[in-house]
Amino acid sequence: MPHPCLSCGACCAHFRVAFHWMESDASTPGGVPAALAEPLDPHRLCMRGTHAAPIRCMALDAQVGVYSRCTIHPQRPSVCREVDASWEHGLASDQCDRARAAHGLPVLTAADWRWRDAAGNDDDHPDDNGHSPPSPPPTPIAA
Repeated sequence: MPHPCLSCGACCAHFRVAFHWMESDASTPGGVPAALAEPLDPHRLCMRGTHAAPIRCMALDAQVGVYSRCTIHPQRPSVCREVDASWEHGLASDQCDRARAAHGLPVLTAADWRWRDAAGNDDDHPDDNGHSPPSPPPTPIAA
C-alpha cells in the first residue's frame, strides 16, 4: 500500500506555504526554486499558487484525493517538511485533518498506517522522501 500522501495532496491545495527568503535557491544552493516563489513580505516568500484563493501550490502535480506528488519534493520548503500526515508518527495532525476535510476526504486514522512494519517501514515501497527501504544485512554463510 502506498503512503497516504501519494493519493491526497489536500495540504498543498489548502494552505499558504510561506517560508524565509533564505530557503530560496536564489540564496541557498539546492533550495526552493525561486521561480516557484513570490514575495509575501520583507522576510518571507510563498509558493506561487498559495498566496490567495483558490489555493494550489505550483509544485503540486495532483488530482487531489486520487494521486499526488510534489515536483520539488527534495527542495520543498521547511514548512512543508514539518507537516505530518495524521497518525504517521502516532499522533493526529490538525493541519492534515483540516486540509483533508476541506477537500471532502476522510481524515486519516491509525489504521491507515497498518501496512508499515513495527519499525515504521514499508518493505515494498519507498518512503515519503522517495528512498527505498534499506536492504537487510547479508546472512552469514555457515562454514
